[in-house]
Amino acid sequence: MIEVLLVDDETYVTESLHATIPWTDMGVAHVYQAASPSEAIRIMEEQDIDILVTDIRMPEMNGLQLIELVAERWPDTRCLLLTGHSDFEYAKKAIQLQAVDYLLKPVDDADFIKSLSACIASLKEEWEKADEYHQLVYTMKSDHSVLKQNLLQELLLGRQLSGSSIASKLEQYEVKVRPDDSALLLAVQLGDYFTGMDHQSVSLMEYAIGNIAEEIFAAPYRVWHGKAPHDCLAIIVSASPDGDSAVFRKDRIRALGLRFQETVNDYLKGNISIVFSDWFNFPQELAGMYRSAQAAMYRLHQEDAYLVFLEDMPERRATGVKAIEELYKPPTLIQLLESGQWEGAEEKLRILFDALASAQVSREQLYEVFLSVSNAYLYIAHKKGIDLYGGEGGGVDLMLDRSMLQSAEKLQAWSNGMLGMLRSGWTDEEKYNKNHIIKQVQEMVLGDLGGETSVKTIADKVYLHPVYLSKIYKSETGESLGDYIIRMRMEKAVYMLKSTNKKIYEITSELGYQNPQYFSKVFKKHYGMTPNEYRDQ
Repeated sequence: MIEVLLVDDETYVTESLHATIPWTDMGVAHVYQAASPSEAIRIMEEQDIDILVTDIRMPEMNGLQLIELVAERWPDTRCLLLTGHSDFEYAKKAIQLQAVDYLLKPVDDADFIKSLSACIASLKEEWEKADEYHQLVYTMKSDHSVLKQNLLQELLLGRQLSGSSIASKLEQYEVKVRPDDSALLLAVQLGDYFTGMDHQSVSLMEYAIGNIAEEIFAAPYRVWHGKAPHDCLAIIVSASPDGDSAVFRKDRIRALGLRFQETVNDYLKGNISIVFSDWFNFPQELAGMYRSAQAAMYRLHQEDAYLVFLEDMPERRATGVKAIEELYKPPTLIQLLESGQWEGAEEKLRILFDALASAQVSREQLYEVFLSVSNAYLYIAHKKGIDLYGGEGGGVDLMLDRSMLQSAEKLQAWSNGMLGMLRSGWTDEEKYNKNHIIKQVQEMVLGDLGGETSVKTIADKVYLHPVYLSKIYKSETGESLGDYIIRMRMEKAVYMLKSTNKKIYEITSELGYQNPQYFSKVFKKHYGMTPNEYRDQ
């Protein structure tokens, strides 16, 4: 909330401004008054003053000298000058001292409100920028391993980020892999020795395996590893496309892969299987490589400790490939879901499965469809906080029910069922969040009608931007939040006028208004009569 200090040796000026300006509605919490520069300095030493409004002509120190001193000691304070003299030299000096505005006395309320509003808006903009900076610092100091993990999973699931955005995040999270690197994806499946462990032990093993990968694929490669969404590890190995061509040789990569498997076996006593993708451009082609690697792992899941390259896998039938291409035509399923186009997503799935029905597709190809569809579902569920793992038909965990890959019809039924669950969860989550916010806001207003209650203070408490909060409140209730606050105050005022003998100024103060005249004005606008007239009727 804003703190304002009014300074003038003619006290009627500050008293008039204090009494006639709708400070509370402008977001001002406290208005202090001083009759001299020395008193103003004392107040500023005791209070956090945001805006100083001062006359120029005063004894002992003029207003220009005062704001010059304020600029030195409290550089973040905005200064606004009032004077009865229209001499240009005053205005020029005020501009040099970076005063916000320069108004002539007698002050017109409308001009003063306009100038003060601009000053408040400038302050709030500065505070918002400061908040953004502190949030950035906080983010940078957060647990980078969690942030890196989330980013990796989102990229594997198909999230598209701009070049500048992905570069910024990778640098911020201290990831060595860079945009436009030539990269390989290693999809690593843990053997039975590891999967038989408890969850915490498996997590430790995965972390250790990732660290071993970083040691094995050392310079000139860059390495980024983490848990993939579908029960495996994803290790990205990249190199500059302009570097030594020897780093891209298959025999070198195979040798490092075998060494990787041997080291894990020697130190951790368990086997791992590896699928190497083709070289690709990072991050644009990462999601596609991940789907292909997962499809290969599904086909090879019965083999123990394998090491294969995607380019060595048998080619898929052309008819199946053509049908599956429908998945990747824009708008993609992720794009449709992210924008809430549920009918479009249903149509996308219908076209896809119509194409699959007329083609001969293998289980591996059906699994690729499952991966692409489930990746889209997982991404949106993760983003919206929706649980898809407990659903009927096994949710997104195919390991619970492989029968869906027996035919395109079964996979279609699963896809449609999961889409319905996602849509229901999205709707329930949105509705719950909004209802919860409205209830929380109304409790705050009713619990503190006499305090510093405003849209800004409430928005701060629920961690939302005031404009966004106002938009939600009005869309859900049909009434603006500001109007609701005033209505609740007016209803309490009516109750107090009817049931108590409190004086108008006491009611004014109890409802959080500092000016009885302004309170009476608001009351009359609401009920068509003044508080006294209402009490006397």
